Formats: sequence, structure tokens, C-alpha cells
Amino acid sequence: MAQRELQELAKKIKGELYTDETIRKLYATDASAYREMPLAVAIPKNENDLKLLVDFASKNKLSLIPRTAGTSLAGQVVGAGIVVDVSKHFTKILEVDEKESWVRVQPGVVRDELNLFLKDHNLFFGPETSTANRAMIGGMVGNNSCGANSIIYGSTRDHLIEIKGFLSDGSEITFKALNEQEFAEKLKLDSLEGKIYKQIQQKLFDQEVVEEIKSQFPKESIPRRNTGYAIDLLADTIPFKKDGKSFNFCKLVAGSEGTLVFITEIKLNVEPLPPKKKLLICAHFNSVNESLRANLVALEYNPSASELMDHYILECTKANIEQQKNRFFVKGDPSAILVVELSDNDPGKLEQKAHQLIDDLKKEDLGYHFPIVEGTDIPKVWTLRKAGLGLLSNIPGDAKAVPVIEDTAVDVSDLPDFIKEFNLILEKHKLYCVHYAHAGSGELHLRPIINLKTHEGNQLFKVIANEIAHLVKKYNGSLSGEHGDGRLRGEFIEFMIGKKNYDLLREIKQTWDPNNVFNPGKIVDTPSMNSSLRYEAGKETPEIKTYFDFSEVKGVVRAAELCNGSGDCRKTHLSGGTMCPSYMATKNEKETTRARANILREVLTHSDKLNRFDSEEIKEVMDLCLSCKGCKSECPSNVDVGKLKAEFLQQYHDANGIPLRSRMIANFTKLNKLASVAPAVFNASFGEHAFGKAMKSLVGFAPERSIPKLQKTTLKKWFEKREEKSEGNKVYFFCDEFTNYNDVEIGKKAILLLEALGYQVEIPDLLESGRTYLSKGLLREAKKIALENVNRAKNKLDQNIPIVGLEPSAILTFRDEYIDLLYGEKKEEAKLIAQRTFTIEEFLSNELGKGRISKDQFIEEKKEIKLHGHCHQKAVSSLVPTKKILSLSKNYSVQLIPSGCCGMAGSFGYEKEHFEISQQIGELVLFPAIRKASKETIIAAPGTSCRHQIKDGTGREALHPVEILYDCLRKS
Repeated sequence: MAQRELQELAKKIKGELYTDETIRKLYATDASAYREMPLAVAIPKNENDLKLLVDFASKNKLSLIPRTAGTSLAGQVVGAGIVVDVSKHFTKILEVDEKESWVRVQPGVVRDELNLFLKDHNLFFGPETSTANRAMIGGMVGNNSCGANSIIYGSTRDHLIEIKGFLSDGSEITFKALNEQEFAEKLKLDSLEGKIYKQIQQKLFDQEVVEEIKSQFPKESIPRRNTGYAIDLLADTIPFKKDGKSFNFCKLVAGSEGTLVFITEIKLNVEPLPPKKKLLICAHFNSVNESLRANLVALEYNPSASELMDHYILECTKANIEQQKNRFFVKGDPSAILVVELSDNDPGKLEQKAHQLIDDLKKEDLGYHFPIVEGTDIPKVWTLRKAGLGLLSNIPGDAKAVPVIEDTAVDVSDLPDFIKEFNLILEKHKLYCVHYAHAGSGELHLRPIINLKTHEGNQLFKVIANEIAHLVKKYNGSLSGEHGDGRLRGEFIEFMIGKKNYDLLREIKQTWDPNNVFNPGKIVDTPSMNSSLRYEAGKETPEIKTYFDFSEVKGVVRAAELCNGSGDCRKTHLSGGTMCPSYMATKNEKETTRARANILREVLTHSDKLNRFDSEEIKEVMDLCLSCKGCKSECPSNVDVGKLKAEFLQQYHDANGIPLRSRMIANFTKLNKLASVAPAVFNASFGEHAFGKAMKSLVGFAPERSIPKLQKTTLKKWFEKREEKSEGNKVYFFCDEFTNYNDVEIGKKAILLLEALGYQVEIPDLLESGRTYLSKGLLREAKKIALENVNRAKNKLDQNIPIVGLEPSAILTFRDEYIDLLYGEKKEEAKLIAQRTFTIEEFLSNELGKGRISKDQFIEEKKEIKLHGHCHQKAVSSLVPTKKILSLSKNYSVQLIPSGCCGMAGSFGYEKEHFEISQQIGELVLFPAIRKASKETIIAAPGTSCRHQIKDGTGREALHPVEILYDCLRKS
């Protein structure tokens, strides 16, 4: 395809069309095992753009690959044509009808966000994928998604009322329920629409065809059956079956994976809100087989979900920061946990039902521990279960739990026997498997551990798929229950449903899409399922010398490869959390954690440069990473892009030199030390007047941004001059570089607070934290600081005395980056020091728990506090201690602002080119929440950058929690 034609197309559409290699690489993969470079990537802005794209593809014999969140597991959204991403602009909820219980949406609407909207109407869209906080309705239709609650709500197909879109010739189409007369009218049309109705009428009026469908398709008792196109369901509709349901091509489009029509609007049936009273029975078992037999007992109680987690999944959750807190109900190391959800509007009946089920399980000698989880703890359990997919990537090395046979569905009564035989097949190949997900509907996600980087692994990928396909056929099951056929299972559809039925699927595709415009190579006529994989068999993973220690994951390349594409980083601010702030603001795939991991993997694997990090592509994709560290805790695969970005920057600097502004920011402490000789001169030079704005612009800062002021003295000088010394338990107060020069008054109050609470404060002889060097990728300097601080803390400080810090980003370097920067014996020393290093909120909270601090030491005045947490606190520590200590005063009401990153992120928000997006991030949640707060409400923010961002963005002064505590001390 000539670039000239693509350039002409780019001029015509209102959205964007990308042909550069960087963006194409980012869209070459999804959450599957596949990789294929697209010709281009289109981000259409409206329906006219889509029409232009369809016409262009048809005229030039090209293909379009529809895509929303890109979390498909069977390779549905990778291909060599133009990837069309509708997730950015097709996001409107168009209409809702409470009386008739339906909603009309565009395909880019996120499932969980739809339910947030519907809640105000007392309505609910049932199907819930594990990716529901970023999965979009268009993708759910394409894959006919189900989820944990499909026992009650079925699949997306069951809720489809109407679809609008474009056929492959560019004609607009509406599919909805038709009576016999309306169906007959469609047959008269002299158009592509008419042809598709004539073709289905011709085939399904043929009883031999229908008998072949009935005999070969999966059992009707299996609710999750996504094998091929759903012609078995159409055969049961009017006019082909007298007492059938109305004919509706929506049944066929659901699960068609974008191969038949390009959807622009979707009308869905919605339900009344589910019962408010729910509980979970989290039954523990000694084997997977035992849990599956228990599942059959649980189903007699009509649960709304029955979900399995095996010991491999549970083991993965132990090392994940975000998921550790969700393991509260796990006792010991069970081989499997079955989570059974029961619901009822009558709490008494619900409790009775739960205990009856537990009694029945005990009578059958099934299970050994049966914790009941209720209330606000329920989402924690489901979050743990949903994290399974991403957590599986955490297995060190190249052998991973691969998506190959993870979507088999059988009759639920066949499940125990099926899984027995399934595991025998794996045992024959010396493989083991993880088991998790939808036991209640006969579908477990089963992932064998295979190394796809080897030729043997590549072949085994196909051998296992083939053998399991034969096993599924034996049980008359469906090879796909909800993840779709794509290019992974398409190869086996002919075997699963027979040649005649497979030929019928091909005829349908040919009739609907004669020029193969829509997503070719999926479902029918697929390439070999072990071709075009993400990892090229036999290609060695490069070993690259790094500044950070990546040995735990076997190198920096494998650190990037931890990302499996599940797209957790694509959730928006409405879903909460921190990861990933720049994506939340822009909705661009390029700004996701996934994109940054992908570009690192691509470049580091394929570069022929001596310094593989010397890449403008990596630099471009990393540019809007705020190093917030949200991914360190929230990414289920633990992809720490903040660490990866710092490594990249140092290596890139090695090849290209360090920019002046980066040097200045990194040397923040040294420059402040010089400027503190005449702080008034410095403050005047960077004021809000014209000269100050010119000075800021000159050094690459945004003129609109205010610069932190230097104080008349430093905290260390103030402390040294003090005569009074307190008694009590000693505390080392880490005087970080920000507190020492800019936040001196806060530092004073922190020390005075600690002394008033009975502690003897000492400022130890430690260097700055090194945070500024880390933020700009000057890892050599950061490593020197880390080594010196570890040496001083080990040799000069009493090892029984805690080190307490005020600024989260500074003190938490001891717990995070220092350990990664050091090796061998020094790493072990750093780990020991990390164990006695605390944010001041953590320290005070711990002391409160030990009874050394009392609420009686604080006044009882009524106040309302809104708390914004620092990103690094959320990632490496917790906001629980902060909220706990702010509640020391009995009548202080503390509310967490559900904000992610404030948008400042150290120097990021000061930089001229990043100022605008910094403000956009602030405007997502933080700024509006503060503007809505009354003037009497106290705004709390532990981070110095956060307080600065709040001041610039809203005009409100935010206080560090220690200022608030100091001010509410009882003075007598």
C-alpha cells in the first residue's frame, strides 16, 4: 500500500491516522500470544470517518481490524490491515429508557462506567468480565463476553436488542428483532443487506442443514458456547421454527469478532439493580477436583457466582502489593478456593442459606475452611479473583501460563471428569496448569506453563491445543466459552462442528464480506495457530547490563515482558486508582503502562545498536510517564514502568548526553544550597511578574507555574540552633531535600509534634534522598547517594531506632529504589534499613497501635478533612495510616479524595511541554473535589508536589497531615 493513498485518507478523516512504526508496534499486540504489524492505526472521530475507512479498505482491497480496549485473548485485534480503535471517541451513552429497561450506547463505552451511569436509573447491565473496568461494550459484543455472574445474567448476546453499523460495502445497517412479515420484506431488498437475509433463509429452511447444525454444535445445555458463528441459535428463531423467538441478526453478530459488520451503536436490555444484600462463602479445598464436586453442591443454592482460584493463582497474589491486602480471608495454602456468591433481599434468609450450604459441604466431606465474607470486603475478594490473568505473568523466566486452551466450556455436570482427563493430558506432556474462574457455568480458565520462545514450546502450543480440542469434542463442549475463536481456535472449528457446518460459516463470511474487509483470518480461514506469535521461536532474549538490579525477573527485557497486555492500565479515573494518569487524561494507547512495556520489549529485543536503549521510539512513548509508581502496585503483573523509565533515561543519557534542564532538576539540592545564601533574590527572580516568567521559560519551565520558594533558613540550621532537647524514645528524623529548603515550617511542626508526643528527635547525618536524580534518570549519582546513606545508616545510626520521613517520595526511596540500585551484601543491608524506615504517618499510626500515643492528647473540635494521597504512598506504602492519624482528634472527619496522581509528579508539572497535561490530570478528580469542598474544609496532602499542584490549580492551601495534627494538639 502506497503511503500516498494513506496520506490522502488522513486528510479526509476528522480523527487521526498513524502510519509511523512506533504506533504500529504498540497496536501489533493485544492480550493474546500474537503479534502482527498493522499497516496503519486509525482513531476515527465520528461515523463519517468510519464510512470513509470502510470505503477506502474496500476500494484498496485492505482490511479493517475493529478494536476497543485491546484485551482479547485469542488474537482478535491483531492483523496486517488498518487497526481501527474506537475507544477514544465512540464513548457516548446515547439514550436510556427506564420504563422499557434498555440503554443505547456507542461501542467504546466501558462496562463498569455504563453501570455507574445506570445506577442513578436503578438499572444494571449484567454481564461482567474480569476486565470490566476497561472492557468496552463493543468488544463485549464482538467476543460475546460473559463473566463471573453469567449463571444469572448469561452472555452479552442475551442482552442485545439492536445493533447499528456499516456492512462491508459501506452501507448502513440496523439489526433488530423481526417478525415473519418484516423478515420477508428484507428478502426483497436488492442490496448487500438483502443478500445476507436471502443466504440465511436459504440455508436454515433446509432441514438437512439444520440437522447437521444440531448434531455437531456444542450441547445446548452449555450456556457458554462461542464456537464459530451462532447459526445454531438462528435456527431456533421464526421463521425457521414456528414457536421460536423473533429472528434477530444480533445473535449472529455477537461473538463474530468484527468479521461481519462494523458496529457504531448498540442497544442493550438492562436489569433492575441486583439485591443489595450479598455474601461470599470462600470455601477452602485440598484439591481442584474436590472443589469442582463442591461446585455441583453449591449450584443447588442458585448462587449468583461460583468462581475458582487454584493454589498457583493464590501463590502469585502473595508477591503483589495491591493483592496482598485482598488475601485477608485465605487461611494457609489451600489447593483451591471456591468463591460462592449468594444474594437475597432478606438478610435472614441469606444467612440461613449460607449456613445450609456449608453444612451440606461438610456432610459430603468437601472443604475444610468456610469463611463468610460480607459488606465492603466482598469487592476485595472479587478483585483478587479478577487479578488472576495478569498475575500469571509474574512467573520468573520465559515459561509462562499461556492463553491456548484457557476457554473451554462443558456441561457443568461434566466438569469434574473433564478436568481429570484434561490434567492427564498435560501430565503426559510433563506440563502443569493453573485453574481459575467460572466453575459455576462449566468453564475454567486453564493455562499450561509453556516457553513459547523455544521451537519445542511453539510446537507444544499447537499439540496441546489439538489434543484438548479432541477432549472437548468428546464431551460435546465448546472450545470457546467467552474469549472467542480469533486466530487461536479458528484452526480447530472445522473439527469441532464438522466440515459442512464449517463450510456454512465460510459462506456466511463470504456473503457478508466478499472482499474480506472486516478482520480477516479470524474464526474462518485462520492462519496456523502457532504462527505470528509475540515471541519468535529460537530468538534469544538479549542480556543487557543495567544500573538497576533486574535479576529477580532475569533481566530488564523480561521485566518488560511481564506485561501480558491485559490492559489494567486502561481504566479511567472513574474506576479509581492511580495507574496510569496520562492515559486517564488523553485516552491514548501510547500513554498506557502496556504501551511503555511493549515498546521496551520491541526495541530491546530487535535493536542492533550496541546501546539498545538509544532509541527515539522509547523516548517518545516514555515521555508522558509521570513515574507515579501506580503500576508498581496496581498492575497485576507488577510492571514497574517508573523503574524502567529511570533505567532507560540513564542509558539514553549515556548515548546522547544529559540535557541542561535535567541536570538542573537532578541537582536541585546543590542549587538550593547555593541559592539559600540569598533566598530573597532567588524568590524574586522566579516570581509571578514578567521577569520571573521569562526566567522560568528560559530554563524550560512553564511560565504559568509558580516555583517553590526558599525559606530564610534551612531546617537543619534551625534544628542545630535549638537549645531545648526532648526526652523519651529516640526517633531519627530524615531531613529530606524538599523539607530542608522549601517546607521548613512543616518540618519544624513535625519535629515539635514528635517532641510533644514524647519522642526525642535527632536529625541523622544522612545525604539527600536522591529522588531528583532518580526522576531524571541520573542513576549513577542516585546509586552513590543510596550507597552512602546505607553505609551511614548501618554504621552510624542505632539499628533499633526508626528513621522517619516527612516527604513520601524521599523517605520511600529507602524502601524502593535503594534496594534495586544496590547489589550483593549492600542490597541486604538496604533491605534491613528499609524495615525500619517509615513515613511519619506510618510511624505515628504504629505508635498509636502500641498505645504510646493517645487520642486524649488531641482536642475534640469538629473539623472536616479531605485527604489526597501521594502516588508513592499508594504504591509502596498505604493511605490507611494517614487516615488513621488524622482521625486522632475525635471529631475530625476524614474523607479520601478518590484521586489518582495529582499531575505534578515532581518536576513533570513544571516542565513547559508537560504543563497542560499536568493540569488535565488535576482536573480529572482532584481539582473538582477541592473546589466543591467548603472553605472550612481542611485539605490534606502529604506530598510537597501535590500541595503545590493544589495551590496552582485551585488556589487552596493544602496542609501536610503533621501540620493538622500539630494544630490540634492539646496545648496544656
